[in-house]
Formats: sequence, structure tokens, C-alpha cells
Amino acid sequence: MDPIQKIRDGLRNLLVSALEKSRAEGLITFDSLPDFVIEVPRDEGHGDFSSNVAMLMARSARMAPRKIAEIIVTQIDRKLMPELQNVEIAGAGFINFFLDQSWLYDLPALVIGMGDRYGSSPRQNLKVQVEFVSANPTGNLHMGNARGGAIGDTLANALSFAGFDVEREFYINDAGNQIEVFAQSLEARYLQLMGAKIEFPDNGYAGQDVVDTVKNIIRDYKDALLVMSSEERQKFVVNYALKEKIEYIKTTLSNFGINYDVWFSETSLHASGQVNEVIDYLREKGFIYEEDGALWFKSTLFGDEKDEVVIRANGLPTYFATDIAYHRDKFRRGFDRVINVWGADHHGHVARMKGAVQALGYDAGRLDILLMQLVRLYRGGIVVRMSKRTGTTISLDELIEDVGKDAARFFFVMRSPDSQMDFDMDLAKEKGQDNPVYYVQYAHARIQSIFRQAAAAGVERKRVEEVDFSVLGIEEMQLLRKIADFPEEIAIVARTMAPQRIARYILDLAGLFHSFYNHHRVLNDNQSLQDARLLLMETTRITIKNALTILGVSAPDQM
Repeated sequence: MDPIQKIRDGLRNLLVSALEKSRAEGLITFDSLPDFVIEVPRDEGHGDFSSNVAMLMARSARMAPRKIAEIIVTQIDRKLMPELQNVEIAGAGFINFFLDQSWLYDLPALVIGMGDRYGSSPRQNLKVQVEFVSANPTGNLHMGNARGGAIGDTLANALSFAGFDVEREFYINDAGNQIEVFAQSLEARYLQLMGAKIEFPDNGYAGQDVVDTVKNIIRDYKDALLVMSSEERQKFVVNYALKEKIEYIKTTLSNFGINYDVWFSETSLHASGQVNEVIDYLREKGFIYEEDGALWFKSTLFGDEKDEVVIRANGLPTYFATDIAYHRDKFRRGFDRVINVWGADHHGHVARMKGAVQALGYDAGRLDILLMQLVRLYRGGIVVRMSKRTGTTISLDELIEDVGKDAARFFFVMRSPDSQMDFDMDLAKEKGQDNPVYYVQYAHARIQSIFRQAAAAGVERKRVEEVDFSVLGIEEMQLLRKIADFPEEIAIVARTMAPQRIARYILDLAGLFHSFYNHHRVLNDNQSLQDARLLLMETTRITIKNALTILGVSAPDQM
């Protein structure tokens, strides 16, 4: 249940009733009501809620917006909404509503009653797939993968909380040119470590992780691969490495709090014939043409800058062709909405991918693509690029080991995905209020400490129906007002794919809590006030924990 939406519904009913009454009395003429909004003003001086209904009715009513607003206000039946304290007209005709704080008194019962489901919405009959990370299984997971993982998993959590049937998917890029180069790199390293004097491929994967994998192959099979042909050897080493890398990816992402429902192999698209099938389909529909021996998709029909090759002149499909087949497979599986989390370097791929979806006969609006910018790591104010352990790029494993899962996930989600991110590793490890994740987790731990003190003093929390919340003051009501926003925040995140809103929300809520805590005592000599504050603390704790859970961050009981 959304307390803010409940108030909006009540105010909408007031406005509709007032307008219908005005029309019946001949004060305003209109055929139908506009799609007006009731929103929370940025400026508190403009009330708790505000509506633009008078502005939108000006043309159809042939009357100045302010005059319409004046008529509406005189017709509002305030008895229908007891918590309505005052109604004012602002500017050219905005209607501002002021409520007394009594509308928040029912909130603790709602939050405590719902517990770990507070903020959630009823289940909807809509299937959503979120595909994210999908790193090439040719190396270690890097900072881009880490940010994509935190963003994608948080978004999936928020969508699930908002009532959608969510499925997380990892697309395993286990086919194509990069796998061929990977196989050649592994074979070269194997032969070199076995004493052969051969050149390493110029475009090969030269990282320490490839060397480590080959050492494992030698440990298990020693010189048995030397008698194989090059083709057999490459197939053997790449299969060994892919299995090892995929297990590594699964383990590392699990340590990062991410567990997928589906691991989808690119190879399966080729083996099942889906790639050729989708090209034939698009060709029949007139979206494919031949030129210079290659097959091209008419992506310019859908706003792309140039048409795109799907089958090369040598007969091999491009990555784009495979991607088209993959997305048709997604929609065939019955997803109502498909979300991809991609790096910003895929920006040019968006229009053509949406165009391909449309060409396949699906609504391109059902495909959402979230692009994210790069991450720069800082330590001691200096950009960190290399791993002390391997001499290459710092991996996700090392980041988790260095700063911890909670800090890493929180930091990656704090900024909008489309903004470049600076990750301060020193700040992420700091145990103080300048560290945002510590600041939020400390709020939860402080509340638990209050409850431990209450238990030690023999103080029991009363049932919510026994408590008078009218004794709470301004700062306490500010906390409740912020808590009331939580369900709407989740709904907005699910609708706009903006997971950073959850991090910002919980930072604001923690700030209000810490401010209250620093100025007031929960356990005090005023029994009524103590009872109300204890339940306020439980209401706050539940909301903080639920928000942290969506972020994939723990809510510690002590720090």
C-alpha cells in the first residue's frame, strides 16, 4: 500500500467532485476532465500537494486558470477529507493543498504490519527480464562489469519489489572471433610453458589469468596435449578455460550478491539454427539486402546512421546478427519487458537493436536499454589502474576484498548510470559518517542499539494501536513523511530505470534519523512520547533495511 497514492486518490476525488458540482451549477463548462496531476511541490511553502487541473482546463472552459481554480476551491467539500487543513491558489492557477500531520499517524501500523514487504506493490501479471554484466568469459571481471552488476541487480530487485515477475539473465559470449583469439592465446601459452619457442599472437589475451588457467591445464593434463593437432588442442584448451571462467564469474558475482536465474549460451543460438532462421525471416520481410557479397540489415529505416552487416562476405554472421536472434528468443519466451544494461560504448548499437526488434514484429518500446559510463578508481587522490597482484586492471574480486561488497555496491549505484563515476577506495573503507554506506548502515545499527538498551531497562514496545502519535514533534514527523515516500520511490525506480534514486532516498532518510537522534532521546521519562518514539524507530528501521536490501547491502545490528 502506498500512503502517498492514498492521499493523491483522496485529493483527486475532491477535485473531480468539485468540478462536477461546478459544472452542474453552470459555473464551469467542459466535456471531459483533463489528465491532471497531483504532485508534491519542491517548495514546502507551496503545500504538501499541488495540482495543475485549473491550468489544463483553461482552453476547454474558456476561462482564465486562476478563475477556474477559485471556483474549484469554493466547491471543495472538506468534510470528505478531514486531514485537509487548507487550500490555496498560487501563481496563474495552481491549487495547493495543506494537510495536518494526522494523515501520517496510520503510517507506523502500515509499515510494521507489512515488515519486509513495506514499499512493495501487489504482484502484477507482467514478466520482465533484466540482462546485465554478460562479460566475455575471456578474462577477469573489471570495474565496468562491477558497476553494471550493481545497477542491474538493484534494478531487478526494485522491479520485483514493485510487483513484476523478474528474471535475471547472463548472456555468455562463448562464440565468435574473441573465442577464437582466446583459444589461440591459450594454446600459445600452453606450448610456451611446455618449452616450445613460439610467438604469442599479436592480438592475443596476454593477462596473468590466461597463464594461471594454462598452469591448471598443465597440472591436470601435463604434456598430453602435445600430441594433439592444433585444432584439437585449441578446442580442448578453450573448453577447459570457458568452464573455468564461467565458474569464476558465477562465484565472483555471487560474492557480490548477484545470482542469476538463467545463464544463456551464445553458442546455443548457432547450434539451434536460430541465427540463420532470423536472418531468413528478416530477408523475407524485406529488411535484408545483399551488397558486396555480404547481407545488410536496413537499420537506417529505424533511425540508425548506416545500415549494418549481419552476414559477412565469408558467410559468417556478425555479432549483431546473433544479437537479433537472441532478442527474438527473449520475446518468444514471453517477456513483456526486456531490459539490457550496457556500457556506454554500445551507444551506437541502441537504435539498430530497437530497429531489429521492430522489424521482428515486436513493439520496440518493450526493449529498454540502460547505458552506463566508465568508472575511475582513486586511492590517496590518485587514479588507480593497475592491480598490485597481477599488474593488470583491478578485478572485481580485488575490489570486494579491499572495500567489501556493501561499500562497492552502494557506491556503484549512488550515481546516475549515464554519469562517469569516481570511486574513492579510501572513502569506501572509512568507518565514519563521510562514508555514505557506513552513514546509512550506522543508522540501522543505532536503532538496534536503542532497542537493546530498552530491553536491558525492561522497556517493552507497545502495540501500535495503543500508541498516541500526536505527541510526536516536527523532526519525528519529518521522518514519517520521508518514510511515506518509500513506496512511490520504488515505483518511480521501476518505471524510469533510475536505481540511484534508492541510494539518494536512503541517504536522506538516514540524515533525518541521525539529526533526530542527535537532538532527542527515545528512552525518556515521558511514557507516551517514549512509546511513540520506539515505534517510530521500528518504522524507520524497517524502511532502512528494506531499502538496503533492494540495494543488495546488509543492514547490520551493530557496528
